[in-house]
Amino acid sequence: MKLALIAMSGLRTYNPELAELGMTLPGFLERGKTIASLPSLGLLTLAGMTPDRFEVSYHEIQDIRQIAELPPCDVAAVSTFTAQVKEAYVLAARYRTMGVRTVIGGLHATALPEEAAQHFDAVVAGEGEVVWADVLRDAEAGQLGGIYRSAGREWDLAQAPMPRFDLLEVERYNRLTAQTTRGCPWRCEFCASAILLTPRYKVKPVEKTIAEIRAIKQLWSHPFIEFADDNSFVNRRHAKTLLRALAEENVRWFTETDIAIADDAELLDLMRDSGCAQVLIGLESPTAAALDGLETRKNWKRQRLDSYREAIYRIQSRGIAVNGCFVLGLDGSTREDFAAVRNFVEESGLYEVQIAVLSAMPGTPLYARMRDEGRLIDPTGWERCTIFDVNVQPQNMSAEELQAGLITLGRELYGEETKRRRKRAFTQQWREGRKSALANRDPRETDAIARN
Repeated sequence: MKLALIAMSGLRTYNPELAELGMTLPGFLERGKTIASLPSLGLLTLAGMTPDRFEVSYHEIQDIRQIAELPPCDVAAVSTFTAQVKEAYVLAARYRTMGVRTVIGGLHATALPEEAAQHFDAVVAGEGEVVWADVLRDAEAGQLGGIYRSAGREWDLAQAPMPRFDLLEVERYNRLTAQTTRGCPWRCEFCASAILLTPRYKVKPVEKTIAEIRAIKQLWSHPFIEFADDNSFVNRRHAKTLLRALAEENVRWFTETDIAIADDAELLDLMRDSGCAQVLIGLESPTAAALDGLETRKNWKRQRLDSYREAIYRIQSRGIAVNGCFVLGLDGSTREDFAAVRNFVEESGLYEVQIAVLSAMPGTPLYARMRDEGRLIDPTGWERCTIFDVNVQPQNMSAEELQAGLITLGRELYGEETKRRRKRAFTQQWREGRKSALANRDPRETDAIARN
């Protein structure tokens, strides 16, 4: 049986002005483009669980309208972000006219399985690993159909298979993904990530992650790794064990984490020594009013706000660049927040910055609240779910003002001179950190530090 694993890829923006800005100021949509161009680790992991009797292939489709011939198969398994789900529905319709069975998984399918089931023969809701064997069994028996729910069953990352990296054309990518953790404890209201798939934060055994990296290195001698985590270092013991092992692998890497890593000097040193190039941290806003009530469990980021600048300095003084993410249009935000973000970025010395608008993604607490408050601009306008297009009515400004503010701020933050200033600020912080490290180290260690 031929099984085609298909990732709907490519960055989407609904507003044509955003697309144009992305061309004239590439940094504006840079992180979005990076995410969109990563291979689907979820599909590659399911491929690793698929018995050898299946003939498995991996494909990425950026625009279904430009695909004349679909990948040949008996079963097409599709993964997609919400913004591309309508294109995935078109893909499924084309396959079904050919007599090919179809199955969809991912965050959107998990949030709205009944909707997805109107277009696909089968839907995987939740962690795909839990039900994948059932999907394959039914496919072979000619009984593939319905919703396969993982709810009530928890996937143990200790059982994680080796992803099928060998299915990739590695030369097409500038980074490949591996996983160390799944989930996040902070539960931000707007977050549409792995917290929809798993109710708790869990870690993958270090030896499993290192084996994944070594498998990648068999295909790419000096890879750049992006860890497909929502918050990598919540479990400090696991993190430090991982970083010590990672230091032996001679790779450069990127991950998402939270600002609390700045509290742990040992952790930061291990990150630096193990090849960390950059971390993405959701700062969300530089104002207290905007952060207030952001998380559904506790006001953690609001409590950390006063330490943001010092934390950024501690991280970047190790030579680890911080990509600070800000969400515009939060309920506590006002028009003054656009200038507040610009000033914070300038004053903090952030190396990189990502701005987005408050986006209500299906399945999140935010979507439910916006629906109940009648603030969704288009309740099923999934093409607006890009994090750059406004899909909710903001509390303290119009939707048009929020979209215009994002565009204006993007022009201010991503001009060439502004980026050069950020690079100089980061370099200065790194130099100061190296100087401080040399001054405080045992004299016998200083030569080694200077050489690095």
